[in-house]
Amino acid sequence: MLRTRPLAVLLGVSALGFASVAITGAAARADTPMTCTNPYSGATWQIKIDYDHSTVDSYPAQISDATIAWHDANDGGNYTLDRKSGKLQVIVASSTGGYFLYDNCGQQH
Repeated sequence: MLRTRPLAVLLGVSALGFASVAITGAAARADTPMTCTNPYSGATWQIKIDYDHSTVDSYPAQISDATIAWHDANDGGNYTLDRKSGKLQVIVASSTGGYFLYDNCGQQH
């Protein structure tokens, strides 16, 4: 009986450690990859949201409970992701008026 007790204590402490990570969400707060899909062409790409540093693909982002918004300096797009529905709106300005794109994003499984 004495030999199994230290193992039981060790397993109990390990379980508490895992539970605290799940409760605080620390593991999910690191880079969170999401796959986005153009519903018309079926083209997909991945974005990485870093909640700890408030960035998306290394671009500064405004993160609220409802949305995540950022500007991609490479393509000039302004992105707004609805966190509840996964709908992504892209607005790209241009000298001819620009355009809107609507895509869908979801977490990796």
